[in-house]
Amino acid sequence: MTETLPKRLRQCADYIAANTDRIAVSTVAELAAGADVPPSALMRFCQILGFSGFSEMQRLFREAYSPGWPDYTTRLTNLKENGAGSPAALLAEFVEAGRLSLEQLAKSADEAALTQAVQHLARADTLHVIGLRRAYPVASYLTYVFEKMQVPAMLHDGVGKLDHRHALRPGDACIAITFAPYSDETLALAQDAQSRGLPVIGITDRVTSPLARLSTTVLTVPEVDFGAFRSLSATLALSIALAVAIGSARG
Repeated sequence: MTETLPKRLRQCADYIAANTDRIAVSTVAELAAGADVPPSALMRFCQILGFSGFSEMQRLFREAYSPGWPDYTTRLTNLKENGAGSPAALLAEFVEAGRLSLEQLAKSADEAALTQAVQHLARADTLHVIGLRRAYPVASYLTYVFEKMQVPAMLHDGVGKLDHRHALRPGDACIAITFAPYSDETLALAQDAQSRGLPVIGITDRVTSPLARLSTTVLTVPEVDFGAFRSLSATLALSIALAVAIGSARG
């Protein structure tokens, strides 16, 4: 089939076939450069495959790239079948999962990255914080702590489908939080902040996360799950440490 394509589209096909692991975490420009074609050729190739554009194709690869998690009904059924459904048993399991998560964070925390993140955020005028779905409690808690410490901060919560990207200003910084399966809205704000030249501090679950490529500094957080339910023990510990360090650095 590729033999019938024009040269540039054939280059797109060959490069994507050989680098499927990069599609989920790369931009159009990066993939086009890898295939040695202009971005417009890559966009055209996506449309030939039946996608409306690159974003739709990338979303498909992200879903396949992210680890699969069963729906909540399946998770609850599995817990009951394994006899772990009593309140006391659940509490013990989640306490243990939290303990393991915190221990892993203590061992794996990147001190240099954390210091760099604080430096970027401490000198920013306003901090733009976004984290949706499972990451929303972390984002809202960070914004709450910043408000109490009189650090100018804005929570981008997506309420009413309102887009507050126009609030990004030179001198500001962005804190973006997302875990697999990654939030498109969070990635979009991070990309917008990056395109404006603002520092982006990413909090995510792995260095191969699509957020990592959009971040000036990325902080990874291990979270041990129980029954496919993931707590936020380590993420909240990292967040409060980050917030207090920023408040202290700003004086």
